[in-house]
Amino acid sequence: MKANVPHIKRSIFLSDDDSDDCTLFSEALMEITGEANLTVSNDGARLMQLLEDTPPAPEIIFLDLNMPRKNGFECLQEIRQSPKLRDIPVVIFSTSSNSDVVERMFEGGANFYITKPASYNLLKKAIAYVLSLDSRKLQVKPLREQFVIKVA
Repeated sequence: MKANVPHIKRSIFLSDDDSDDCTLFSEALMEITGEANLTVSNDGARLMQLLEDTPPAPEIIFLDLNMPRKNGFECLQEIRQSPKLRDIPVVIFSTSSNSDVVERMFEGGANFYITKPASYNLLKKAIAYVLSLDSRKLQVKPLREQFVIKVA
């Protein structure tokens, strides 16, 4: 079942230290789009190195918060402070639904926040929703009430 996502080969980065989550994300992405260039890093320091060394920049970054060497908070801050990277949409993809964490990410400049879904089908829905947004909507800071993406 393909979602209503434009059929262009997209460049997407995922930074997450959980290998099972990375595998599920990759499989869901391929089911949704049929094709995408997915670059995966398992820690924040590697993500930042890839962003500096891999032209062109990705269209979107899905970023976990709790990672070794450099966490998602630090990565988001570096991305938003870099003239080269600051306009890349960043979707926080975390197990935490703590309102203080969500607020910190909103204030830090993340574009959207997704609490990792409990099922594969909800994961596909969440990814499909983000990829269905047009690039202008992805790059503009959302209203606070639209920041957290909830799928059901």
